[in-house]
Amino acid sequence: MPVLNIIQAVNDALRLEMRRDSRVVVLGEDVGKFGGVFRATNGLFDEFGPDRVIDTPLAEAGIIGAAIGMALYGLKPVPEIQFADFIYPAYDQIVNELAKFRYRSGGQYPAPVVIRTPYGGGIRGGHYHSQSPEAYFAHTPGLKVVIPSNPYDAKGLLLSSIRGEDPVIFMEPKRVYRASKGEVPEGDYTVPLGKAKIVREGAQVTLLCYGAMVHTCIEAAEKAAAEGFDPEIIDLRTLLPLDTETILESVRKTGRVVIAHEAPKTCGYGAELAAMIAEKALMSLEAPIARVAGFDTPFPYTLENEYLPSPDRVAAAIKTTASF
Repeated sequence: MPVLNIIQAVNDALRLEMRRDSRVVVLGEDVGKFGGVFRATNGLFDEFGPDRVIDTPLAEAGIIGAAIGMALYGLKPVPEIQFADFIYPAYDQIVNELAKFRYRSGGQYPAPVVIRTPYGGGIRGGHYHSQSPEAYFAHTPGLKVVIPSNPYDAKGLLLSSIRGEDPVIFMEPKRVYRASKGEVPEGDYTVPLGKAKIVREGAQVTLLCYGAMVHTCIEAAEKAAAEGFDPEIIDLRTLLPLDTETILESVRKTGRVVIAHEAPKTCGYGAELAAMIAEKALMSLEAPIARVAGFDTPFPYTLENEYLPSPDRVAAAIKTTASF
């Protein structure tokens, strides 16, 4: 079984699905001859040509608007927004048009648009190339929000997303694009949306995370375990739909929760997780829910490592929560 990184897994998924389904098209800035700024679409232009791998102007609203039109006429577009920070010009198209087509048409018009975009910090991109805007989209009915943490899930989740009939915001953690490597089956397989994964089994604290933060939390758990603590790590994989069953089952077992994400703490996705747990498993909690997140500031360039939740910060939260 080949060992791939996330970029290679995404490329493999796109190539496989474009071969399988002639309706699938890729479009975005530099995705064609150049192969994408992170090389995720490398080689697709040579195999499928300019009609299916389309270089667009630097106009995010136009990219997503065009993709919506393609979907309504029977295609399955996979537009790329080069950095999640630049998705905001297309925000109106996404939340006011794309997310509402199935609802406003009574289900007559599907909207199978999968918007791929790299998100998060860790590459010294500064405040215009490091944001984590997942909560904006998780707040929008009609969208699915998917965030893989490793190559196996990246390929399987992307294939599931493209084969669905709903719009998907597919956010890729660029900090671990090449650092996260693993065995990825050749050929076809899918990972279902809405199903979390228990990365590490434990009995003392439930640690909720997604994307690049999964790797941070694994390192934090190892640090905490060396001191006798026993955290359980859950990789959410999809924020919408959310696998509440797996989360609540773990919380009822451990009685304690730590949530980690890169986005700012205020109104970050961790707040929704904490509220859901408090509503549905309050009597199982034996300690306050802890959130380890980015700070409520623009993403800093020179203080990037201080801003990002570190293994030490997460490990400290695990130990404090477990000892409460």
